[in-house]
Amino acid sequence: MPRLRFVHAADLHLDSPFVGVQAVAPDNVSSALRDATFSAYENIIDLCIHEQVDALLVAGDVYDSADRSLRAQLKFVEGLKRLDEAGIRSFVCHGNHDPLDGWEARLDYPTGSTRFREEAQAVPIFEDDPHRAVVHGISYSKRDVYDNLAQRLGSGDPEAFSIGLVHANAVSDTSHVNYAPCSLDDLERSGMDYWALGHVHARQVLSKRSPIVVYPGNPQGRHPNEPGARGVYLVEVDDDGDVNVEFRSMDCVRWERAAVDISRLDGEQGLIDGVHQRIDEALNGANGVSVVLRISLVGIGSLHGSLQQPDLLEHVTEVVNDEWAKRAQFAWCGRIVDETAAPFNRDDRIDGSDFMAEVLRTADRAKEDTDLLARLQDGLSDLYQHRLYRQYLSDHVPYGDELSTMIDEAEAILVNRLGEDEDA
Repeated sequence: MPRLRFVHAADLHLDSPFVGVQAVAPDNVSSALRDATFSAYENIIDLCIHEQVDALLVAGDVYDSADRSLRAQLKFVEGLKRLDEAGIRSFVCHGNHDPLDGWEARLDYPTGSTRFREEAQAVPIFEDDPHRAVVHGISYSKRDVYDNLAQRLGSGDPEAFSIGLVHANAVSDTSHVNYAPCSLDDLERSGMDYWALGHVHARQVLSKRSPIVVYPGNPQGRHPNEPGARGVYLVEVDDDGDVNVEFRSMDCVRWERAAVDISRLDGEQGLIDGVHQRIDEALNGANGVSVVLRISLVGIGSLHGSLQQPDLLEHVTEVVNDEWAKRAQFAWCGRIVDETAAPFNRDDRIDGSDFMAEVLRTADRAKEDTDLLARLQDGLSDLYQHRLYRQYLSDHVPYGDELSTMIDEAEAILVNRLGEDEDA
């Protein structure tokens, strides 16, 4: 029998609105999106009960905003009560989206649930064996917290398996606001055995040795910048203190980006068939989960000219959605983006002396020059956090491969526009 088994979750964002897609999607898709965060949470509760774990740890951002909905609070407490009835403890800290000063309904939480406050606290998982495992946790008192909360948790108990539960930005992840910043060195010197972190929505294991440092990511993607499988980590600790972490997907709707290369497609029928094929591939790879896609048409070919016809892509989108959106495991294509180009030799053009050549060279420099990439990201960060525009954008500022893809998309747009001017 293992010494300890628990599920590490974070960033539930219950009742996240999925702005944009719900307004245009059919009823079944809209309904699935509206309930997606709740369904993912129910999957987490089911996993805990099925695996007979000792505890569920939630590392902040249970709700999507400080003005958390009553529906979200009721659903969350109902899940904790199910765990309590199964003899499973729950430990919850609050983050920047659900700080302690946000509105809170007066609801009865189960006795087996611990919600950490703004002062650090250490709570045993097993009341009858307090030195077997201890959770050290702390919550945000308000949204904007820039103190190193991890350091405020103190040192781990050397006699117990010690877990640090905190919503924090470790290693200065530039894709998220730098709330409760800490370094990996801070965590390694803490005396904790496991750090259950939240805030970064992309799952990652920052350290595989003691202490284990893990971001599970959010259990339900909410927009195209949160693609792929989303879930939690099932953690098992043996009698020797060795830790095994296993990712388990919990999402019920998955965001994906797909590309269709037009270079080998024959006419509009070939385009429609190619889009159908990519959607089929996406669904087959989703392990029974419905998919919302953004499809990019890429490549160079004669079909590029046909794509300039007014409303053509909107009509193609309607055709494929009529086929796939009505299924139980649905696929919904929210958008088809034209990133194609007319027959064009990039290698020949980049050596030229015209404006097109300068655009191509600048795009290459932007992807290779770390200083230029940093300046681009700073500019995007200002845009994404601007009070007028942030409601239309995700809270995830593109970086790394995502930023390189954005540069490629910008190049394709400019090349297409410049090519149109040359043909005029």
